[in-house]
Amino acid sequence: MKTDLTKILSVSGQRGLFLYLAQARNGVVVEALSDKRRTVFDAKSRVTTLADISIFTTEGELKLQDALLKLKEVLGDREAPSAKASSEEVKELFAKAVPNYDPDRFYASHMKKILDWYAELKQYASFDFVDPDQEKEAEENGGEAVE
Repeated sequence: MKTDLTKILSVSGQRGLFLYLAQARNGVVVEALSDKRRTVFDAKSRVTTLADISIFTTEGELKLQDALLKLKEVLGDREAPSAKASSEEVKELFAKAVPNYDPDRFYASHMKKILDWYAELKQYASFDFVDPDQEKEAEENGGEAVE
C-alpha cells in the first residue's frame, strides 16, 4: 500500500506520526501510526502534513519525501540511528544522503526529528509514496492514473 504524505501528520508537542482520518467540528480526527489510537486535535494544535515539509539545501529546498528516499538509499535495510545518537553521527549520515544540505539552516535537531519519522514510516507504513502529480492527473482524467 502506498503512503500518502498529505495524510501523515506531525503535531507539535506530540511524539510520533498520525494518520488523518476526518475533519471534526473543531479540529481533526487522527489515528497514531504506532498504536492505532484515535484522538482529536483541536484547531489550536499545530498540525503539519509531512508533504508540506522541506529541508534547506544550498540550492533551495528538498521535499521531505525526497530526503526520506535518499536516506533509504544510503541505509538500505539497516535501521536509522535513533534520535539519541550523537549529532556527529547524524550529520555524517545526512552528509551521505543529502550532501548539499544547508548546515546554517538545517540543524542536527531537525535531522533527528526526520530520523524519528523515518523509523516510524519504515515500521508502520512504507516508502512507496503516492506521487502527488499522478494524483492530480488521475483526478483530471476521471479517476484513473496515467503513466
